Amino acid sequence: MTRTLIDIHVIQTVPPSNVNRDDTGSPKSAVYGGVRRARVSSQAWKRAARNAFRTHLDRSDLGVRTKRVVEVIAEAITDRDGTLADRANELAKGVVTAAGIKVAAPRKATNTVEESGYLIFLSARQIQSLAGLAIDADRSGSALDKKSAGAVFKADNSIDLALFGRMVADISDLNVDAAAQVAHAISTHAVNTEFDYFTAVDDRKQDSTDEDAGAGMIGTVEFNSSTLYRYATVDLQALQANLGDAEATVRATVAFVRAFLTSMPTGKQNTFANNTLPDAVLVTLRQDRPISLVGAFEEPVSAVGTGGHVIESIGRLSGYAKEVADAYGAPVASWVVGIGDRVQPLEALGQRVSAGDLDDALGAALRERISGA
Repeated sequence: MTRTLIDIHVIQTVPPSNVNRDDTGSPKSAVYGGVRRARVSSQAWKRAARNAFRTHLDRSDLGVRTKRVVEVIAEAITDRDGTLADRANELAKGVVTAAGIKVAAPRKATNTVEESGYLIFLSARQIQSLAGLAIDADRSGSALDKKSAGAVFKADNSIDLALFGRMVADISDLNVDAAAQVAHAISTHAVNTEFDYFTAVDDRKQDSTDEDAGAGMIGTVEFNSSTLYRYATVDLQALQANLGDAEATVRATVAFVRAFLTSMPTGKQNTFANNTLPDAVLVTLRQDRPISLVGAFEEPVSAVGTGGHVIESIGRLSGYAKEVADAYGAPVASWVVGIGDRVQPLEALGQRVSAGDLDDALGAALRERISGA
């Protein structure tokens, strides 16, 4: 297959919110272009996209990332053979340790099943295969070996595992290189953190004439408002290598693009209800290398006299994309999704479609690239 890369560029405005907090509870931020920007970490948006996969993909296409790997495999063993329920944890521990993964008693006494020292990402099919391996070894009385257990970890990757990868620090043979990269989202403009002073009233005291009806508690919540530039990219060849199936690769890429566009990290959502969708989206198919367009915003956008940050940000993105294409070469194909007339500057870069039509157009283009390999 000719090298195929899908770049996703998003302009999205977020109202007062605290989408992604640091260790002090403050909205995450970063300095770029000499000014403080709002920031949402790549980890936060990847987690949101993984959660959104449940809407777009069957559970058999997905995996689980957990320290409770013994417990997960033990459940699969019990489901396959109920007579092994009493020994399922022991058998699961055996197949996990055979692969070289160390397990130990958990810190919380409420859970007696041993856990790994770090998160292990396993596909649904890998869990079933490990359970089957443990059962077969028990029935035959043969010892589990590292080669057989390790082979299971290298086959039948789930879509989310193939996209986001797996790192096992002390067993590099079990690693899976991620086929997707997600940038930290940053605001296209400078931001200042604000503080919401709040009070909570004690309902019981309020209804009593004998009690002080004042606040039951007081506090502050930090927040900011921002227009974000978000970027992600998928390497189709790497994804196909991880999945081993052409149609699964197309399905995974389309699902990732849709999930990345429509997902939202859940930090403080109940407090701020910051449930927005992208104002403008540019998706490009390239065959050279992934290219972020964040340079469009190294000089921060100003809302003064422009009608707000969104319109100016879309104009900046469009202009910079054209300059990059002139200097380094244009993408093979591009699609534009957006709200109203504000996305018109991007229409010169690609075909304007709805989000649903983007799924179909992108899927068709990817199938053509794969079949033409």
